[in-house]
Amino acid sequence: MESVDDAVRQLAADLLETMYAAKGVGLAATQVDVHRRVIVLDVSEERNQPMVFINPELLKAEGRGPGEEGCLSVPDVFEKVQRATHIRVRALGRDGEPFEMDADGLLAVCIQHEMDHLEGKLFVDYLSELKRQLIRRRLEKERKQRSTGRDTHASARSTATSGAATPGNSRPAL
Repeated sequence: MESVDDAVRQLAADLLETMYAAKGVGLAATQVDVHRRVIVLDVSEERNQPMVFINPELLKAEGRGPGEEGCLSVPDVFEKVQRATHIRVRALGRDGEPFEMDADGLLAVCIQHEMDHLEGKLFVDYLSELKRQLIRRRLEKERKQRSTGRDTHASARSTATSGAATPGNSRPAL
């Protein structure tokens, strides 16, 4: 994307609305089948500090640390993933102006996680093959239960973890 026009700004607004409705802290355009390099985030406790990154580019990644991640694309799955603990990113803002910023903590994790989506990668791709197979089987089993109307356990889990995506919780869904 060379420039930011009204269509890109509307996409960012729609992504933010979808992210907030899903109680996530981040969302990439590719997660909603829009093939544009746009990610949105809000890791604030009050959920009132939306961030938009258009054409994000990771300039620096330092340190390494594990953190538990979840994803709106892989519901109710949380696993430890190694990520850089401090990053520097360059992007265009909603106004079309380029900016650079440093990030650490949850913000750094969220930016890296959402940028992975732009490359077609999910957080589970960082896990061992065995863990991926177990997750795949569990999700398939839950999908089959939903399709046959026997979803009482999954509904209970969903209710119990519905707050899991909030920034103050240690299990954000990104």
